[in-house]
This record gives sequence, structure tokens and C-alpha cells, in this order.
Amino acid sequence: MSNYGYQPRRGEFFLGASLSSAVRMLLAWNVIVFLLQQLVHLPLDFYLGLVPALVWHGWVWQLVTYMFLHGGWLHILFNMLALWMFGSELEFLWGTRRFITYYFFTGIGAGLTTAMVTPHALVPTIGASGAIFGLLLAYGVTYPNRSILIFPIFIPIKAKYLVIMYGVFEVFSGLTDTHPGIAHFAHLGGLAFGWLYLKGLPGQKAFRKWRRERQLRKFRVVDFRDSDKWKM
Repeated sequence: MSNYGYQPRRGEFFLGASLSSAVRMLLAWNVIVFLLQQLVHLPLDFYLGLVPALVWHGWVWQLVTYMFLHGGWLHILFNMLALWMFGSELEFLWGTRRFITYYFFTGIGAGLTTAMVTPHALVPTIGASGAIFGLLLAYGVTYPNRSILIFPIFIPIKAKYLVIMYGVFEVFSGLTDTHPGIAHFAHLGGLAFGWLYLKGLPGQKAFRKWRRERQLRKFRVVDFRDSDKWKM
């Protein structure tokens, strides 16, 4: 049973939705690629991870492929847990097409942010965390007052405060480099591009209006009371 459109009452907590189709597909591909990382003795991180210096020299596929690689069991476990918790709920609400568009938009945006902040870096960035932070933002905006239990101490916190807390942490850590080895600017990029998408991209409203008007022009209004207008 899915919990589409479900809003918990006061005192209830969010524990995750049923698996939706796109989330199931993303989970499967992340696990498959992670297992390949463990089995194949090739530098997949270098070729498929996000290496900013290579991205600016035409290796643009890395902006997508880096999201499916992970650095360890805990890395993929927490990312996939968050994908299930927040992603399924959003897909049930938005529909699969919009969810997939948003997921890759924020993930690619997170990669672009990393490439712009460290354009000459040769150290690969891997993981779905940028897109996951985009999902966290969307969830916090959609269900701001829903309480979430934070692992491992299970302290309940409202989704909107969780987004703010993570945002402040990532800004501080990114500027001070207090947690090296973590792609803080990729996380911030996921939040920023998620915000841009949710607020409406430049020209997005105009495009939707044009597409709606174009679809309406395909229909012809017929007055069936006038037989001369509907005879074929």
C-alpha cells in the first residue's frame, strides 16, 4: 500500500514510503555499479567518477556517471536509505517523469558546482549525495512540518529544520574544510539547483505556457447544436 498524499497527524513520524518505480530502478543501478566497483579491477573512479579537470576537457559523461559510484558500504547504505525515504514519497506525489528530471537535474547541478569550485582538481568525486540533498530540500519544502527520526540517536526533527541544519553544516564545512574527503560543495550544489528547480527556472513558466497553448490549438471547439459544424 502506498501512502500517496499522506500527511501524518501530530505526534506521528515519517518512516519512509513504499518503493516507487523510479526509486527501485535507481537503487538497482547504484547497487549493480557498486558491486562492479568491488569486482572489476579497473580505475572506474577515474573514468566514471567526477574529475573536474577532465570534465572541462570533454569528459562530460562524468556529470551523470559519478552519481552511481560509491566509496564504501556505509556510503552507499546511507545514500540509498535516504533515496528510499525521500524519493519514493516525492515520486508518488509528482509522478515518475518529474521525479527523474528533478533527481538528475540536482545531481548534475551538484557535479557542475564541484567542477566550477575546483576546476583543476584531479581527485574524483563519487556518490549520489548531491542528488540526495536535492531530494532532502524538496521533501523539506513539500512536507516542512513532518517529523523525521535522525539516525543513529533517533531524535525527531521537522523536515524544514533538518534542511536548514544540513545547509548550515555544509556551508561551514565547505568554507573551513573541517571535514576533508567529503564533497561539501556538491551537497550545496544539490541544494542550490533543487531550489532553482522548485522556484522555477528562467523561462520555465514561459515554456510551460507555450506548450499548454500549443496543445490547446490542436483541439477544435465544436457546437453540436449546429449540425453544419460537425458534419464530416
